[in-house]
Amino acid sequence: MTSALTGGVFVTTSGTDELADLRQLADDIGVRSFDERIGRRGLPDDFDSVAWKNLQDAGLTRLTSDPESGGGPTESAVVLRALARHAVTVPLAETDVLAAWLAAKAGLAVPDRGPLTIAIGNTGARTVSGVPYAGAAGAVVVALRDGAALAVAITDPATVETGHNLGGEPRDTIAVPGDGLVTLDGAAEELARRGAWVRCIQALGALDAAVEFSVAHTREREQFGRPLSAFQAVQHTLASMAGEVERARAATELAVAAVAVHGFDSAQADYAVTVAKVVLGRVVPTVVTAAHQLHGAIGVTIEHRLWLATMRARSWIDEFGDTAWHARKLGRMALTAGDPWDFVVGAV
Repeated sequence: MTSALTGGVFVTTSGTDELADLRQLADDIGVRSFDERIGRRGLPDDFDSVAWKNLQDAGLTRLTSDPESGGGPTESAVVLRALARHAVTVPLAETDVLAAWLAAKAGLAVPDRGPLTIAIGNTGARTVSGVPYAGAAGAVVVALRDGAALAVAITDPATVETGHNLGGEPRDTIAVPGDGLVTLDGAAEELARRGAWVRCIQALGALDAAVEFSVAHTREREQFGRPLSAFQAVQHTLASMAGEVERARAATELAVAAVAVHGFDSAQADYAVTVAKVVLGRVVPTVVTAAHQLHGAIGVTIEHRLWLATMRARSWIDEFGDTAWHARKLGRMALTAGDPWDFVVGAV
């Protein structure tokens, strides 16, 4: 893969060194955002316009939806994970992987620059709740489900009510437009799969941060004249956390690879994303609980960086289908699989 920041666009093709460069660029933006917002977090957490501008100037906001970006799902996953690891409060996943894609599929125009968001509801609804970053978006792509079909429209972000998820990310309520709806048959499943895919990647980034914070805390904090990390029980907890996160990483990387090779609309992606959602749904509560136990009471305060990682991870695993929903789906896949062994090893 080659990579270069050319004319404000980070152009990439596949390759280990270039992905490392991209990861470093995204990490740099994330670290800068985190450091600049220390002590300024709240509920809800404000949209980080500075970080968004840095991402946009680097050409990282439309990696999958703009063919001229030179990027794709693999590059998008690298950036999404890095931003989640540093708790950057921007709607990158909503803009690129969800809203811009769905608007293009419906033949509807959205702004080329600036953040977008997506509002997913049911046909006949007059409002849609849980809309990410509605107050910051230049346009909202509304997707109303009717079975496997979607009625899609573009609307201004007329916020009816503001809100937030557990990790402080804006989750608002908007009014549904009365006209301009375009029907897309069979698009509902891919939209849900795309949403589950990005939330798995983001949750993995947040878990990475939770483990890093826990390792640093137990090394720095002393009890009975020794660092916490010197106690065997703490060492076992840290090792268990690391093992669980690696299990989540393996499942998530399978989902990224399936999408990169076969596309979001493939059976391979459907299988891999479902597996990842189930695995993350089981790993997140375990790692979150252990991280807060190691931090003690300090870890639950809004002033501490841990809650940004753990609470966002807890929120993300329940979006676009919770663990139980995906587990039932995986079970149905297993029952209808031709060869059980092929299903177990992912040869679908």
